[in-house]
Amino acid sequence: MGLLPLLFWFGTGQESPLVSLEGEAQGTTYHIKYRGDRQRNLKPAVDSLLADIDRCLSLYRPDSELSVFNRGHEHRFRSEHFYQVLQKAAEVFRETNGAFDPTVMPLVEAYGFGAKNVARTGAVDVDSLRKLVGFGQIQFDTRGIRKPSPAVRLDLNGIAQGYSVDRVALLLEQQGIRQYLVEIGGEIRTKGPKTGSQPWTVGLENPLQPDRLHTTLKLTDRAMTTAAHYRNQYTVNGQVFSHIINPKTGMMEAGDLLSVTVFAPDAITADAYDTAFLVMGLTETKRFLTRHPELDAYLLFTGPDGQLKSFATKGISSL
Repeated sequence: MGLLPLLFWFGTGQESPLVSLEGEAQGTTYHIKYRGDRQRNLKPAVDSLLADIDRCLSLYRPDSELSVFNRGHEHRFRSEHFYQVLQKAAEVFRETNGAFDPTVMPLVEAYGFGAKNVARTGAVDVDSLRKLVGFGQIQFDTRGIRKPSPAVRLDLNGIAQGYSVDRVALLLEQQGIRQYLVEIGGEIRTKGPKTGSQPWTVGLENPLQPDRLHTTLKLTDRAMTTAAHYRNQYTVNGQVFSHIINPKTGMMEAGDLLSVTVFAPDAITADAYDTAFLVMGLTETKRFLTRHPELDAYLLFTGPDGQLKSFATKGISSL
């Protein structure tokens, strides 16, 4: 998802120099490091790919496929990206019993977190807008997508950036690259070690002291994404409103989790679940993780004493 906690990666090695790429895309920045037999500059190919995804899934471009669909009833796909993201969205929607729901866009905009410049008053007609929320209203196949009303709209920001990371990773692998780290807006995917047997190392921000690291984690052949309440919020009359909205209630609920970091085989999966877990909360997320061993998570929350607490699944230590 967008607006993530800051993530940093570290490492040293005596092998041939890493190729480093960086730039701006999708309203954020990207950083890529990789090793290969040839020191190739793949930045033009990366930039072209990210621009192509943006033309499909951006909420800020009125000519994107997503924007065109949101204004109408149906849309015939012009690229492969839309369908692939919808497949994962439908899967995570089912698995989380609707905690992840891309049709939450009308609520996101009403609360003042969308692309439109809406006044952030915290006053929202939740009952009316909830009628427009529900991924079950969306029908799609390999050719196109349909919905019952233009008022039903999709916000794929909670999953599109993870998808972008995966597509850049695929581009690198198609060029024969087997050691890389791809980071876009804090969403990360790695392949192979950074050097020798040393894994890539990433830093996780302390949500109570955002200018400090809480911990560092090792990452090899996995993706990692983080979602947090505190990175995008506002206050009205002393009440704090967060960009994480519960699709079932229509409310911005602070919940008991400060941040969620999810580890998965690919970034699109991690990206979707980190949003869902913030909605689900600590207890429900723990239960969910026991049923999904393919996922690992590092959860940060405040204990009864007001101190920062953490919970990590067993797979974290071996990453």
